Amino acid sequence: MKRGPSPFNFASIVLGMAFLYLPIILLVVFSFNASKLVTVWGGFSTRWYGALFQDQQMLDAIGVTLRVGLVSATVATFLGTLAALALSRVGGFRGRLLFSGMIYAPLVMPEVILGLSLLLLFVAVGAPRGIWTVTASHATMTMCYAAVVIQARLVSFDKSLEEAARDLGRTPIQAFIEVTLPNIAPAVIAAWMLAFTLSLDDLVIASFTSGPGSTTLPMRIYSQVRLGVNPEINAVSTLLIGLVATGVIAAYLVQQRRRTADTLS
Repeated sequence: MKRGPSPFNFASIVLGMAFLYLPIILLVVFSFNASKLVTVWGGFSTRWYGALFQDQQMLDAIGVTLRVGLVSATVATFLGTLAALALSRVGGFRGRLLFSGMIYAPLVMPEVILGLSLLLLFVAVGAPRGIWTVTASHATMTMCYAAVVIQARLVSFDKSLEEAARDLGRTPIQAFIEVTLPNIAPAVIAAWMLAFTLSLDDLVIASFTSGPGSTTLPMRIYSQVRLGVNPEINAVSTLLIGLVATGVIAAYLVQQRRRTADTLS
């Protein structure tokens, strides 16, 4: 007989979920607050969403953030795929341990240190700080996460399928594109979405590497919060939560569809 959770476990789950999600729920609710005071409910209104779309500085920050996120996530996924292939397919080469450590180092490195080191690099090479330095920094930061996700899929991939394609006359690149890439596509998509989400969320590294005209949305929100929280901040935060939640749901549906296709095949 299948038993449900005990009262203690049920209470623990409820408290844990409340601790995690109650602040987010309050933020979303107060984004529809008619009052200027963020802690005093003045009735339902969408005025702050209207004000948000008339705030040109905020719209510019959203545009910069999306451009940086799209480009850096694509670059990070491409480089992460190459790194994952090297780590999973090429074994025993000299310096493999050092290469693996260098790939995964940004995972445990404090963002302040990474941001400062990237700033020193851009100054040393004379690169003017702007949107492209932020993009390069975010690609550097997120590439290791993409490599971890894609390598996990490559380790469980049956290499005999790719070898069979090469026996049938395909070149290594053709075999990878026609056989390997479709099979690891869910991991590649998940890696891209993870890199994009991390780029959207970054404040520290962007603060070190940005320049004139490259203020990202987290930097804009932080600068406004220092002067006081207003419901417009709640509105833009709610839109970000909706964007990230949509991405997570889309990734889950892609993985479920892939599992169903694998089961049927």
